[in-house]
Amino acid sequence: MMWNKTDASSEQPAFVERRRWPRISQAPLCSENQKAPELVSLPFSTQDLVPGQQFAAWQDRMAPLIDMRLPENAKVDDCFPVNQTIWNLEGVLLIQQATPAFSYERSAEKVRFSSIDHWQITFLRSGRTWTGVNGRVAENEPGMMEIRTLGYPFYGRTLSAESITLILPYDLFTDRGGLPGASNNVVFSGARVKLLSDYVAFLEANLGCLTRDDLQGVRSQLREMVFHSIAPLMDCHMVNDQTSQIGLMTRARRFIQSNLGSEDLTPETLSRELAISRTRLYELFQTSGGVLNYIRKRRLLAARAAIADPANSRKIIDIASQFGFDSAANFSRAFTHEFGYSPSEVRKHMGELRIEHPPHTEEAPTFDSWLSTLGL
Repeated sequence: MMWNKTDASSEQPAFVERRRWPRISQAPLCSENQKAPELVSLPFSTQDLVPGQQFAAWQDRMAPLIDMRLPENAKVDDCFPVNQTIWNLEGVLLIQQATPAFSYERSAEKVRFSSIDHWQITFLRSGRTWTGVNGRVAENEPGMMEIRTLGYPFYGRTLSAESITLILPYDLFTDRGGLPGASNNVVFSGARVKLLSDYVAFLEANLGCLTRDDLQGVRSQLREMVFHSIAPLMDCHMVNDQTSQIGLMTRARRFIQSNLGSEDLTPETLSRELAISRTRLYELFQTSGGVLNYIRKRRLLAARAAIADPANSRKIIDIASQFGFDSAANFSRAFTHEFGYSPSEVRKHMGELRIEHPPHTEEAPTFDSWLSTLGL
């Protein structure tokens, strides 16, 4: 069994990132004259339930993300005390959590019927976890930082633990060219990780008095610190070429997303919009499987969200036409190839799918709805 742990403590003493990151004020964010807190949180505890209901309630709570099982020596009627609070930073979710031991899995089937592909970063305050991806196990412990994508299956187990987890949308790092693929299921440490962990602890201590006016700065700080924390995983050629590609890729992705229904969304149009050659455009999207593949995938994702929306009663062929597919057969073939199931199956599984663009309602927020709309 291979342990996937990276120690960044051997970096050069000169801490270059100090010039990139604003100084972190240790002064409290709260003040006596501050208005009532505006952040929304979802607290959860099993301790008011009878023991036989506690683990089942925890399973239901986490069902949008993972499936869970008790340890082999535990019984369903045993006490399972959980305390969790999820904070919505409007673009980032922060989860405070204390649990007994259990095992977990985000199965291929769950990933298959989910549009959630966010990054998950976890700092353990106590306990230990082991998480496997394709047989490669990452061991997390206090003082380390764990990162993985929710767009890929994984499995694992945890001892009794206290943790802080950040869930960040995949596109949060678009203007940085995205996080490297090597970031998935990695646990590592070092000066950058320590600085990020301290900032997260500082945020945690002030969550009760943050307001929405604070969130833009908080998200920006987190994005910068997370990105530079995983910088040691990036190849030198990625770092050197990154600056020249960041602006172009950001503009390209925004233009594509804004024109998914346009017949004129072609490589030629995109080249003109970005004022670059087609060769340069193809190089830009090489790591995304090519520009045409990227456009097709974004159209299919948008079509899947529309089909899965219970408020959208349009025929599947009409939705397909809206996103540039000229026939039902072509759309069904492309859709099935991309997701592994047909468009008609989506409406049969609407209860399982995470809706990308849910209708606006006045219902109370849920963990599921926050995950589904994160980054939108």
